[in-house]
Amino acid sequence: MPNRITEKFGELAGRDKCALICYVVAGYPDIKTSEQVIDALVKGGADIIEIGIPFSDPIADGPTIQAASNSALKRGITPEKALQLAKSVRKKHPELPLLAMTYSNILVHAGMEKFMSRAKSCGIDGFILPDMPVEEAESYSAAASKLGLATVFLASPNTSEVRLKKIVDSTSGFLYLVSVFGITGARKSFEDYTLNAVKSVKQAASGRVPVAVGFGISTPAHAKFMIEAGADAVIVGSAIIDMIAKSSGKKMLAGLQEFARSMKKACKKSRTR
Repeated sequence: MPNRITEKFGELAGRDKCALICYVVAGYPDIKTSEQVIDALVKGGADIIEIGIPFSDPIADGPTIQAASNSALKRGITPEKALQLAKSVRKKHPELPLLAMTYSNILVHAGMEKFMSRAKSCGIDGFILPDMPVEEAESYSAAASKLGLATVFLASPNTSEVRLKKIVDSTSGFLYLVSVFGITGARKSFEDYTLNAVKSVKQAASGRVPVAVGFGISTPAHAKFMIEAGADAVIVGSAIIDMIAKSSGKKMLAGLQEFARSMKKACKKSRTR
């Protein structure tokens, strides 16, 4: 079932461009600023926004995102408040693809389909659940399919061919390739195994779903590296959180807008590839 995510990738492919996906933690440093941060990123060129719903025991997040999530939780951010943020963003950006990134317990605690339905009513187009194994995702995938929500599963450089096929078959929206062994966090460079992983996952996806690469991407050079390797999108999270942590107000928002603009500029496919 087409939704804003697939429509966005289709639109960009027609213009030889790749997607810039930006991640924010709902409620960091507060809800009002989160909304302003999203506005700035969209103004700078972000194509898709991931709204992170803070969770107390994350398995994939590095120190930067963990600290932001803990700060948001201490301020009283709840899943419902994160969805209210999505609702406000949706009113201002009707065509913007919005994903919720969180952990399975949030959905299970509230009731899987009940929470997903509530998220959809607030403007969410799909979910990223790093701790949802594709082998145990039957009810999750069924609920998402029923509601027309994307299910973005994760693969890593050491995912086996057999499991990668299952992930490709179960994913909608895009496939999230974790670029490195480990957790999220800005990095200075990438190893050859990342390059090989992008190429092999892109081949396995065989055009059925776009491949987005995340974890550690923090500069236009990183984005260009991933795009030239064959990625259809790059995902940036920790670098954005770092900028929010180090600045504030109009200066911080202007910096984020310019950062998104520079990253988006790097998200152009080479016609010679």
